[in-house]
Amino acid sequence: MNARLLHASQCFLGEGPCWHPRRNSIFWVDIENRRLYEYNWPHGAYMRHWTFPQRVTLVVIDKDDRLILGMEGGVMRFDPDTGDSHWLLDLEKEYEKHRCNDGGVDREGRLWVGTLHRDFTPGVASLYCIGKDLVPQQRIADVTISNGIAWSHDDTRLYYIDSPRRCIESYLYDTTTGQIEFEKVAVQVPDGIGDPDGMTIDEEGMLWVAHWGSFSVHRWDPRNGQLLDTINVPAPNVSSCIFAGESLDHLVITTARQDLTPQQLKKYPHSGDVFVTELPVKGTPARQCSL
Repeated sequence: MNARLLHASQCFLGEGPCWHPRRNSIFWVDIENRRLYEYNWPHGAYMRHWTFPQRVTLVVIDKDDRLILGMEGGVMRFDPDTGDSHWLLDLEKEYEKHRCNDGGVDREGRLWVGTLHRDFTPGVASLYCIGKDLVPQQRIADVTISNGIAWSHDDTRLYYIDSPRRCIESYLYDTTTGQIEFEKVAVQVPDGIGDPDGMTIDEEGMLWVAHWGSFSVHRWDPRNGQLLDTINVPAPNVSSCIFAGESLDHLVITTARQDLTPQQLKKYPHSGDVFVTELPVKGTPARQCSL
């Protein structure tokens, strides 16, 4: 299965795709260039971007259809209609070179967001859960590059990626409290197919994972760790993916130019662009954040 070009965004570090059904748009970010993009689905009738003072890393939808953004140093609310923004809370702002990275929203509307050190210092970052009180609660410590997160359909498990560990971890999940307990390694990624990065879940409970350095997105079965399918992408550093479209039957894929030599960029000129492929399986609707 092959992905096709959706938009030639040429992001240095494209990440965080988000499907916004009311706006009929895809949002994503270019972290290092501090940009947020909006692309009208499916043909780009309009395309625009915003630039921020801080690095922007994560996009989710709030209960009023505005955006909650993970930033360098905290979390922000942003209204794409007016351009107005409101800083909600600080997160590891006191630590030099720390920033937010990937995250998601649970059934109760809580925001889960992980962090990293920009030099990828091992074990200094965390995964946090943030409720309406806007107080970050650390859920996983000793993290290096906090990346993909997803919940099983019955909300009994949380799946999580700390990329250098090269696995997808399964945690028992308490919907009421937001507490988690490590269960097992659900998927151990073998050598030769890159590091697991961003992740989403389909209607059958299977995990679609972008693999950095692999030219691909892989579909994994978290019940037994088996590899089920592969999407080929014409860029080495594949960073994240999300289901999009009215029927949630298209997978939108972000990529990056980061870590590539001039020779590699010449060989793979679509690095940093956004891709899409139609799938026989559908995704699950995005949850709205209650912050």
